[in-house]
Amino acid sequence: MDFLRTPAERFENLPDYPFTPHFQMVPAGDGDELRMHYLDEGPADGQVVLLMHGQPSWSYLYRKMIPLFVDGGYRVIAPDLIGFGKSDKPTQREDYTYANHVAWIKSLLDALDLSGITLFCQDWGGLIGLRVAAENSERFSRIVVANTGLPDSNGVADEAVADICKAMDAYYQTIPVHANALEMAMGMGGDESSMKFMHWQKFCAESEGFRPEEVMVLMLSLSEEEKSAYAAPFPDESYLAGARQFPTLVPIRPDNPATEANRAAWSVFEQWSKPLLTAFSDSDPITAGGEIRFQQSVPGAQGKPHVTIAGAGHFLQEQAAEELADVTIKLIQDNPL
Repeated sequence: MDFLRTPAERFENLPDYPFTPHFQMVPAGDGDELRMHYLDEGPADGQVVLLMHGQPSWSYLYRKMIPLFVDGGYRVIAPDLIGFGKSDKPTQREDYTYANHVAWIKSLLDALDLSGITLFCQDWGGLIGLRVAAENSERFSRIVVANTGLPDSNGVADEAVADICKAMDAYYQTIPVHANALEMAMGMGGDESSMKFMHWQKFCAESEGFRPEEVMVLMLSLSEEEKSAYAAPFPDESYLAGARQFPTLVPIRPDNPATEANRAAWSVFEQWSKPLLTAFSDSDPITAGGEIRFQQSVPGAQGKPHVTIAGAGHFLQEQAAEELADVTIKLIQDNPL
């Protein structure tokens, strides 16, 4: 598997990111290995909090939350997904599959032999982290779900699959590659949510103007230094394959190869009695309402003090770090091992 490794100097002097890098080799899936970066902060014997980022961010997104967990005596593991941050970046989009991302994170957890994990996940960190938790439940003790989901085409009748996919294929061909694709993807609730998301898929896959830091700036108020930190992993277009591919991997189509695996994960969560808390923001139209299925379907979510983070958008870790850390720590304290 061909890959690139972002030069270390790209990550020098990042604001509020003084953390020591750690690396673990994980199987690439074709006999080769890839180097995954992760942060490992706090006491080695502390209860583990696993922080999972999504697209197009990296562990820098958690820089405000990490010290709060460490001050509480917890051990924080914050990986960079393959293709992001300081982790290796395969150059071909087809090397990035949902199954590969799940396998890469599982390999990291196996190598570190983590247990009693409290998972905090957002965006693709949830799509991946929740799958890993469902398939390796013995390692996980608690979950906080924030602005994410586990899509599985729930409710689509088998006899409708062919017609739905045909309509989606036809619609995708009509979508222009335009700069306001993110706005088109907003307000994704309702019957047209998949169609709206396809604008974002096409923009990320095909737009010459796609840059991760510009996506972050569209959704957050960042300083120039912070914007540069989100740009750091991607010196040029050749490093962007993973970031471009992620939206295409979201199983919004019932024939997506990940759909069955996600349905299997939901079967696990429908029997999941361990504590699960939702912490969605009130200003994220992308995942609005996504907390409801978790609250209603997961036994371990019943009676939990689910929270709505006021005034925060999709990347709520930037805007509500203290509140998110507090609710996670309270979940741990209220539900001891």
